[in-house]
Amino acid sequence: MTEKVPAPEVVEAQFAIGDVVRHRIFDFRGVVFDIDPVFANSEEWYESIPEPVRPAKNQPFYHLFAENAESSYIAYVSQQNLLSDVEHGPITHPGINAVFEGWTGSRYELKRSMRQ
Repeated sequence: MTEKVPAPEVVEAQFAIGDVVRHRIFDFRGVVFDIDPVFANSEEWYESIPEPVRPAKNQPFYHLFAENAESSYIAYVSQQNLLSDVEHGPITHPGINAVFEGWTGSRYELKRSMRQ
C-alpha cells in the first residue's frame, strides 16, 4: 500500500508533457508522458532506491518513455533528478507514437485525442 504524501502548498513542475529530459545521475533520456504532483508509487519501489540518492517524496515525479544505449523502458523519476535534454534531439522509444503526434524540433506534441 502506498503511503499518502502530503502535497506542498504550491507544486511547480519544471517539465511538461512532451518535454525531453535526461537523468542527472544515471545515463538515460526520456519523454515526459505523465506527471504526479508528489510521489505516487509503492513504498517498496521507493525503499529500493539507495538511501544516498533517494529523492524527497514531496516534489513532482515524472513518468517517462525512457531509453539508454541498451533498451527502452518506462521510468518514474523525481524532479530533482531530471535535466532538460532538448539539445540531443528526439527519443526513439516505441511507446511515443501511441501518445504523441511527433517531434516539433524542441518537444513532442501530444495527440489531439489525448488532450483533455
